Amino acid sequence: MKSKTKVEFLLEKKTNPELVNTIILAKKNPKWMEVASILSGPRKKRKNVNLNELEKISSETVIVCGKVLSEGNISKKMKIVALSFSEKAKEKLKKAECEVKTIIEEMKINKDAKGVKILK
Repeated sequence: MKSKTKVEFLLEKKTNPELVNTIILAKKNPKWMEVASILSGPRKKRKNVNLNELEKISSETVIVCGKVLSEGNISKKMKIVALSFSEKAKEKLKKAECEVKTIIEEMKINKDAKGVKILK
């Protein structure tokens, strides 16, 4: 995991305002520092996940530090928290009655990061 100073340095290179706000908010809370560390790194290292990969995970709340894509189907209810979602993936998740949130929304509600699994 990167230090706050390293995250701050890498943050200066980011231009996406939503990403910058997410990193700043995550950096303030030590429980979410791992998410800030992942998001401040290069885009290539962020994990983009298809729905069929989420189907295999047993955790109720999953954090994806990247984008959720629509390949495959999902049949179980879970809470998916991600930086962004493709439109088709959002539709499929809502049909499966999954809870869909952005990382910022989850950080405001779940300040202690209880019961979350971060996909790396």
